[in-house]
Amino acid sequence: MNIRRWFRSLEPKAMTLLNGPLGAKIRPWVDQHDVLSFSRHPLAKGLAFGLLCGLLPLGPIQMAATVLMCIKWRGNALVGVIATLYSNALTIVPLYMLAFQMGRWVVPGDHPMPDMSALTQSQGWLSGVWDWLMALGWPLLVGIPVLGIFLAVLGYVLVQVVWLLPVYLRARRMQKP
Repeated sequence: MNIRRWFRSLEPKAMTLLNGPLGAKIRPWVDQHDVLSFSRHPLAKGLAFGLLCGLLPLGPIQMAATVLMCIKWRGNALVGVIATLYSNALTIVPLYMLAFQMGRWVVPGDHPMPDMSALTQSQGWLSGVWDWLMALGWPLLVGIPVLGIFLAVLGYVLVQVVWLLPVYLRARRMQKP
């Protein structure tokens, strides 16, 4: 089974979640907005919104913002919420370091990376992480949206390419004599 058929087979299963009493109230609205649609464009938008909102500082805000964006611009909310999970306790420091580097390229001036010695202490490491983040300043503040937009565009394009690649390859095969 190819990936498109598999995603399309998930749509009826996701819609059965709306058969309960709460789901009956929101079902017409969800049907209208492609919030649970597993076709190419809603999937790509949902992934892009999830990657964009995944860098927001607090977890519940990430998911709520993703769902609201998916509702507003017709993206798949389920894929979007799952995509926000790439930023977690293990990945947030490397992601913020990458965002800081991207911010350094955008913000003029010299912005050295702050010392990470407070992160290695066993006591007070959480306050050390907070102090380290505060020392990152403007490059981090600018780098987070830059990295989020970059990841969102990359995710959107990746879904489009993966979805259309079999179509392109089949067309090429049919053109050969």
